Amino acid sequence: MGPDSAPDPTVPWRKVLWERQPFPDNYVDQRFLEELRRNEGLRHYHYWAVVKEAGFVGQQLSCVAIFITLWLYMEQGLLTPEMLLVTSLTCAVLGYGLHQALTSQVESGCEPRTHLADLQSATIFLSFTFGFSPVLKTLTESVSTDTVYAMSALMLLAHLVSFPYAQPSPPGSLSLNAALFASVCLASRLPGALHTFAMLSCALLVFALWPCLLQRLRDKAPSHFTGVCVGMCIGGVGGLSSQSFGGAVLLALALGSVTFLCPLLLVRLQRHKDNIQGPWDEAEIHEDLIHFLQ
Repeated sequence: MGPDSAPDPTVPWRKVLWERQPFPDNYVDQRFLEELRRNEGLRHYHYWAVVKEAGFVGQQLSCVAIFITLWLYMEQGLLTPEMLLVTSLTCAVLGYGLHQALTSQVESGCEPRTHLADLQSATIFLSFTFGFSPVLKTLTESVSTDTVYAMSALMLLAHLVSFPYAQPSPPGSLSLNAALFASVCLASRLPGALHTFAMLSCALLVFALWPCLLQRLRDKAPSHFTGVCVGMCIGGVGGLSSQSFGGAVLLALALGSVTFLCPLLLVRLQRHKDNIQGPWDEAEIHEDLIHFLQ
């Protein structure tokens, strides 16, 4: 007796388990597929909207490229730590002012932190970083340079993979720790302790504070957000080209693939999506059960 053959047409089949019926356990009638639903709740993507969201991934790639470019300049003696510190401090003050300007009065009233608390946190971090810079400078002396570079590359890749692109403010702990670990490894190969301090301060600005400002721009000023992402990508490719033309070409290809090719594939492959729901799925409880917990 097959699963679709009725042994006794005079007895109607019921989809119940609590009564005995003259049907095999795997029996279903012709009404089984009437409840079939395809692509229920499917979200339709638009190409340029996806490109805009993919710009966050591209600018994060560019941030890593800019950080590596700054490290190369410092290693070669083309950039002094004093200049990097002054530039980082100026960017931090301007970025903090812009972040506060984009924060509405209602949101700022709900935040418990004050400007004094932010200043205290920055002072504590900079003080501890400056004090431990000589220790961090000699942290990897017993490790070969190739190993340090390999660990840095692996940690920067982990940072890019684990970065919370949907909600980057605050940055994820895994991505931030991976970026700071790579920064410590690279900074330990610089000439002096002041170089290490400047590089770690720059790393905090690029990997911890910049995503928070960019998230605020995406929420409050989406038109400016697109321009900032484009500027970061141009700056990343341009800065890397001054050190390695081949690396700049690879970065440009990666940015083009992530920003334009991957969204195109997503939109094109969406038409082939075929997600089915039916009576074979697990039961879903749609009733609000909060009153049972009170």
